[in-house]
Amino acid sequence: MKFAVIVFPGSNCDVDMYHAIKDELGEEVEYVWHDEDNLDSFDGILLPGGFSYGDYLRTGAIARFSNVMNAIVKAAEEGKPVLGVCNGFQILLEAGLLPGAMRRNQDLKFICRPTELVVENNETYFSAAYEKGEVIQIPIAHGEGNYYCDEETLSLLEKNNQIVFKYNSNPNGSLSDIAGIMNEKGNVLGMMPHPERAVDAILGSADGLKLFKSIVKQWRLSTNVVTS
Repeated sequence: MKFAVIVFPGSNCDVDMYHAIKDELGEEVEYVWHDEDNLDSFDGILLPGGFSYGDYLRTGAIARFSNVMNAIVKAAEEGKPVLGVCNGFQILLEAGLLPGAMRRNQDLKFICRPTELVVENNETYFSAAYEKGEVIQIPIAHGEGNYYCDEETLSLLEKNNQIVFKYNSNPNGSLSDIAGIMNEKGNVLGMMPHPERAVDAILGSADGLKLFKSIVKQWRLSTNVVTS
């Protein structure tokens, strides 16, 4: 499986994402600059964390207009897996690929620490390697991770099982403890915690590696790719 790690001006977690895919997962991966307009050669799209365009206006607001976003939307419409982490999640929200918006953390402070998540839905492209209800440890690092949506949208997220991860103990005021959601189609996931920083025990947790393994396994099943 071949992944694209999208790099915006201000991205700073792209190297972590690249390492997770190449060195820990053992899959093919390339950096793709924000001015590219074609992602047809890639099987999965990864939007890393950071501060795209300095987070001017709002987090993800300017990145949403990058040339590469049209190609990301096209990939999502084609059913390719698209993962946005932290700033990547914020960009997906601004682009309308996921519902809702992101606000400043409830205490107005940047938070950087390990966090426990609960797997709410393990029947997805991104969570099939986990058990439903499994508690995993994934670090967070954000100042604007307070997810918000209106009551109607929250009701739909719950009804359609689009909430994939919740915080075991809410660190930022996020509505309904939401840490990660997917689109209705199930191939676009946005999450504030950083699974790419939890891919080896030496980092404090390897729980994030299961997320990437889930993507590869589901892709192989959907494309009938068989490996020895």
